Amino acid sequence: MSEPGASGSNAVPDTELPDSNPQSSSDTVRYERDGAAAVVSIDRPERRNAVDGPTAEALHGALERFEGEEDARVMVLTGAGDVAFCAGADLKAIDTLGGRLMAVEGPMGFTRLTPSKPTIAAISGFALAGGLELALWCDLRIATAGSKLGYPERRWGVPLIDGGTQRLPRIVGLGRALDLILTGRIIDTSEAYAMGLLTEVVAEGAHVERAVELANNLARFPQRTMLADRRAAIEGLGMTLEEGLALESQAGPDVYLDAVSGAQRFASGEGRGGAGAGA
Repeated sequence: MSEPGASGSNAVPDTELPDSNPQSSSDTVRYERDGAAAVVSIDRPERRNAVDGPTAEALHGALERFEGEEDARVMVLTGAGDVAFCAGADLKAIDTLGGRLMAVEGPMGFTRLTPSKPTIAAISGFALAGGLELALWCDLRIATAGSKLGYPERRWGVPLIDGGTQRLPRIVGLGRALDLILTGRIIDTSEAYAMGLLTEVVAEGAHVERAVELANNLARFPQRTMLADRRAAIEGLGMTLEEGLALESQAGPDVYLDAVSGAQRFASGEGRGGAGAGA
């Protein structure tokens, strides 16, 4: 969810500003392909990319399209412009989200779903409230140096219902998560990176370019093994060690031939000295 603007150094984007360029619901989310990357952009810069009901529906549709395109291997989620990734829910249209509170896919579009393929958040500016929850939904998060992240809706009694109480502790640990959840304070990229909330911090304007580069690099890895490892890491998080190891082992027979092929390439000299490691 989002909140009205505030003054001072921790001011948040004012989603109560008049609309300067109203858009139809079909134009609020852009879906573009860049190689193997599917770039999904919340395109409501006049509302600080805040999400209303039609935008949430469009986000869900974008995820379904991504899942349905076999050659789209990584989704990059971003916001139009450089002022905000997403300022949360659009308070001027909060009534359009009322019917989505218990939606299986989540109020903000897809926050209660787990995609089958990797996702990357490309953040510039504010990622607050439900906007931070959208970023946490992604596997990886890249942000420009001046970005701000947090749950400032704490001041208004608005709950976290798009995964914020569940994903943040899994990413940064319970202690750090409770700090942000209870206080509602806004943090900069230095602190966010230090606590593990951000994967990378890049120069202003470079967030989407780097996210797309990373996405296409991930797409070059053998996919069956990478996706099996990703699935085991995500699904095994709440299991006991014994249960998690059993889950991990299930992928072995399925991807054995992939492993044999990779081992043969290594034996022939490919990748020696760590060449090609990383994305």
